[in-house]
Order: sequence, then structure tokens, then C-alpha cells
Amino acid sequence: MASKKAKDSGKGTGTIAQNKRARHEYTIEEHVEAGIALQGWEVKALRAGRISLTESYAIVRGGEIFLFGAQITPLISTSTHVVADDRRTRKLLLHRAEIDRLIGKVERDGYTLIPLSMYWKSGKVKLDLALAKGKQAHDKRQAAKDRDWARDKQRVMRQHNRAA
Repeated sequence: MASKKAKDSGKGTGTIAQNKRARHEYTIEEHVEAGIALQGWEVKALRAGRISLTESYAIVRGGEIFLFGAQITPLISTSTHVVADDRRTRKLLLHRAEIDRLIGKVERDGYTLIPLSMYWKSGKVKLDLALAKGKQAHDKRQAAKDRDWARDKQRVMRQHNRAA
């Protein structure tokens, strides 16, 4: 019982934010879990759910990977001596082997690093980073058709099972 109580009392659980648009705009090839270097006011803002990942992506600079374009809106109660930059570039924390592999994929194979979601794991903020390729307009239309067909197929199967 004590272990269950300790698990429930952990600060922040679950998903903080999702980038739903990324699955529409990109074909996801692979997922990577990355830590993220944050300042104190950013963690407080994340606990309040004040983040937007919609226009963000990861860039490679100097052999390291950074999150660019993610907006973390500061709380009103942010300290007066802290200059809060809501769109600052934040460093992603990965193992060297993972960084090297991702840099190779991005530079040689033309992939893009897109954040899919941000979540809490053991009291720390983690980022679900996707290795992705951009979709063309016809790919997006085909994905929409496939989604509609799957929905219609489920509807027909439910009606058929009720009749039987």
C-alpha cells in the first residue's frame, strides 16, 4: 500500500502537451525519448499547462540537439529578477550515441526531428521526439481517405454484428 501511495503522490503525472498537427504534417519513422534542460519558471509554467508545441522542431547545432520554437508562456507570478523568454532555444538531453545517430539521419537522409508530446516521467520532463519526413499534399489526402474508410468499415461491421 505504501508503494501505491508513494507512486500517486509524485509531482505531476501524465501528458503535459501534445503536438497533434505533427502526425498530419509528417510521416513518423521512429520515436526517441529525450530529456530537456529547463529553467525553474518554465517547470512551474509546465505544471500549469502553459506550453505550445505546434510550431516547434529540433535543430542540430554544434553536435548537440536543441528544441526550437516551443512556446512556454510564463506565469504572472514569475520572479521580477528573471527575464522570461517564452520561445528560447532549449537543449535536449540525449546520450552521445543517440545524438550521433540522429544527426546522421537528419543530415544524410533528410529527416526532420519533430516533438510529438511532452510528459512527466519520475518527476522529470521528457519529450517524445520523432524522426519524421514531411508529407506531400497527396499523402495527406490519402491518409484522410484511409481514416474515413476505416471509420466506415467499423460502422458497417457494428451494424452487421447487431443484425446477426
